[in-house]
Amino acid sequence: MTARRTTRLLAALAGGAVVLSSLTGCTAAESILWDIVDELEAPPAPAGPSAATDANAGFEVTDEPLLDQLATIEIKGRAPKTGYERDEFGSGWKDPDRNGCDARNDMLRRDLTDVELKEGTNGCVVLAGTLDDAFTATEIDFVRGPGTSSDVQIDHLVALSDAWQKGAQQLNEEERELLANDPLNLLAVDGPSNASKGDSDAATWLPPNRGFWCDYVTRQTAVKAKYDLWMTQAEHDAIEQTVTNRCPDSRALAID
Repeated sequence: MTARRTTRLLAALAGGAVVLSSLTGCTAAESILWDIVDELEAPPAPAGPSAATDANAGFEVTDEPLLDQLATIEIKGRAPKTGYERDEFGSGWKDPDRNGCDARNDMLRRDLTDVELKEGTNGCVVLAGTLDDAFTATEIDFVRGPGTSSDVQIDHLVALSDAWQKGAQQLNEEERELLANDPLNLLAVDGPSNASKGDSDAATWLPPNRGFWCDYVTRQTAVKAKYDLWMTQAEHDAIEQTVTNRCPDSRALAID
């Protein structure tokens, strides 16, 4: 293992231990857990590699101003986290599009380039690839394995704990499972950055890469609108300020 990868792994594990202690939404420890679980054979599927060229590629952009979509989201206080468990959103990664591959491997194939696939899994299991990371604007080598998978983690852009405290408690089990596996809410990212985010919303955390801020809040706004989740006043104001100051002409993503 290279020194660079060792450093990244230690950072991911340290960050994951901190956020796990407070049962956060999309933690490094949870990501590592599901990475290890995912080492099992994936079922056959007729899928192949299809990496995206940028973090929001493949989503339909509407003519609706992003700030108009933001205005449709209810503003309320954060509800208690009482009762939150990761399993409230399904046990591990699911296959909502029924292509035979779990959502984690779908996102790795979508977001990585130079993808290498495991033989005998019909294009499901990603062994290696390169991530042009939106959170840090750096290039990260992904190699599948217990000591290296955590270099690249699948982030819930709207963290599951945050969603739970802002309306997801009122969703049914199927809706929460869809939220946790929806490609609109998922992005392959730098592991340590994902750990530092924890279950923060836009009021308390934005990616280190400022160039991704507009795309980041665009996706978060779309997810909350799609699943009828609310925002706190501080979260709403942070997103509104980001858009107004950096990308006032941004358009909303389709949520149908």
